[in-house]
Order: sequence, then structure tokens, then C-alpha cells
Amino acid sequence: MTYCLLLLSVVALTAAVPVPRVLTRAAWPEREPVVALWVWQCLVATVLLCCLTALALGAAAVFGTVRAQLFAPAPPAVTAAYDLSAASPWTAVLTVLLACGAAWTTAMLGRELVEARRRRAGARAQLRERAPDLPAGLPEGRGPLLVLEEEYPDAWWMPGSPPQLIVTTGALQRLTGHQLEAVLTHERGHARARHDWLLHLSAALAAGFPRVPLFAHFCEQTHRLVELSADDTASRRCGHLTTALALIELNQHRGVLSCSSSHRLLGERVDRLLEPPPRLGRRRRALTTAVASLVPLVPLLITFAPGLTALP
Repeated sequence: MTYCLLLLSVVALTAAVPVPRVLTRAAWPEREPVVALWVWQCLVATVLLCCLTALALGAAAVFGTVRAQLFAPAPPAVTAAYDLSAASPWTAVLTVLLACGAAWTTAMLGRELVEARRRRAGARAQLRERAPDLPAGLPEGRGPLLVLEEEYPDAWWMPGSPPQLIVTTGALQRLTGHQLEAVLTHERGHARARHDWLLHLSAALAAGFPRVPLFAHFCEQTHRLVELSADDTASRRCGHLTTALALIELNQHRGVLSCSSSHRLLGERVDRLLEPPPRLGRRRRALTTAVASLVPLVPLLITFAPGLTALP
């Protein structure tokens, strides 16, 4: 059992510190943002699984009740293979730390969901105030598309129940038909891929563990990659130039071409659309996806290996 905990610690530290730093310096995620998002999710899943499996093994070694519950259906040879009775004092310390980390992670996820619901309710209340009054007998603006009276061009997707796509009259006036279609396709790409859930997860982990490089980079890269992914969805349907022009028209009043850090991502997105990088080959995309999908299985293999080898 001690070797399992050591191996799980090594895997977790490797996935949490050096691998994210290498991944943030790589150039290929810009070419394949969807694959890059999957790789980041697999890295996070690997670290969380390492912590959960280490917590389960540590709790089984320290607490006899947990051991009886976890290994109740297992043959005696499997239980003996883990050598749970020879737990060292540092195992108890590690178990307590992991239990505190699990409780803190749950609290951060819960807080993020509550805050997201509160922000969404506030945004919907503002929309109800800004939405134009309709003649008597017509339903309120609760459909999938809502048009707001606003001179500045803007469009965004409001997740929730029901989800809504909000477009301002300024956007309708400034954008051509093809550009408007590109904007709507971009926002639908966010909704179809459920990027809001991914953003909530990354924000909760980064807020709960800001000093962990994986979670900090995961939050930063998720915000960037979801936009690149939605840009690709729009450009495949409406063209790269049309999508770039729509992005400029929507954000010109915000300084889309500004060099300030707050607008740097917008400028990078426009440059990427005007000079689209070549995609990775189909074989390399499939290989990267497959390897990333197998990485979260490593902590499970480490955890179950002693028991599997003890089976007759």
C-alpha cells in the first residue's frame, strides 16, 4: 500500500506541475483547441483520481470501518496484498490532508455553482428590464432569441433554463447577414459544447487551489481555448474572413486591436482567423486524444494492481 501511495503522489505531482507548464508553451493547442481542451480535462481528471484513490487507500489503512466496507467483497488474499495493517504515521497525516482537500474542493464547486446561479438570475433580471415591452397578448421574450435595444453591437449566450441567445439592435445594424450568422454560430458552438460547465469547473479549482499550476493554467487556458473552439465552429460554416470581420465589428468599440492585456485575446483571435494555422493531421489528432484518454487510467491501474496480482 505504501508503494501505491508513493506512485500516486508521483503521478499527481507530475501531472500538476511540470506537464501543465510544458503544455502552455506548446504551439499545437492553438491549432487544435478542442483536442487541447480534452487534454487539459484528462490532466485534471488524473490529478483528482490520484487524490481520491490515495484517500480511499489511506482511509482504509487508518480506519478499520472504512477498510471493512471497501474490502468486504474482496477475497482475503486481495486484502492481504495491500498490507493495510502496516500503515505508517505519515499515512494518517496524508489521509487527513486529502480529506481536507476533498472537502475544500467540494465547497469550492458548490460555491461556484451558487455564484453562477446568482449571477445568472441577476443577468436575467436586467434583461427583463432592458427587453422592449411587447403589445398586449404577445408572450414575453422568453424564447431562444432575444433582441435588446442597444446602440453598441453585442451578442452572447445566456445558459440556463431556458437558454437564450441575446443580440442587440446595434449588432443587427452593423453586421451583414453572413457576419450575423457567424456570430450566432459562434455562440451556438459554446452552448452545444457546454462550455459554461467547463468554465465553472476551471474557475472553482483555480479559486480553491490558486498555487497549484495545473488548476491555474487550466482556468486560464480554458477561457482561451473555448473561444478559439467557437471561432473554429463559426469559421468552418461562414468562413474565416467573415468571422474575423464580425469579431472586429462586435468589439471595435472595446478596442479589439488594442495592445492592452485585457484585449490581447481578441487581437490574437482576429489574427488567427485572418491567418488560420494548419490543423494537425487526422492520425496525430486521434493519437493525442487516445493517449490523453488513457492517462486518467494510470491512478486506477496503480490502485488495483496489487489486488489484481493477488487473484489466483
